[in-house]
Amino acid sequence: MSLIGSAITFVISLLVGGLAIFIAAAVVTGTRDYSHAVFTALVGAIVWGLTAFFLSWVPLIGEFFPLLAWVWVIRGRYEASWVHAGIIGFVAWASAVLVLAVLPFAGVDAVGVPFVRSLNAI
Repeated sequence: MSLIGSAITFVISLLVGGLAIFIAAAVVTGTRDYSHAVFTALVGAIVWGLTAFFLSWVPLIGEFFPLLAWVWVIRGRYEASWVHAGIIGFVAWASAVLVLAVLPFAGVDAVGVPFVRSLNAI
């Protein structure tokens, strides 16, 4: 994939992640700020990546640390409890899976939903 193609895929994935967090936060906290959600998605992706890079080697719980760090970012950005941040995270993940399942029909390819290896099974 070219540099431009990678940049376009990154932007689409970021906007989908932001949309998913926007939907989840609107349902759980009533917050309706898309730019806040997109920035949360960006920070969450960076924190997820760094945490996975440094801690995924830990046996048994190493794969759990990035998820916990991502929920921590959501908790901090939305001033929510751990439970509400976890609910936002789950609803955002489910929303992103649904959006990414529909995007290929529009000819758009996006990546970046944790724990989703392939949407071909949907």
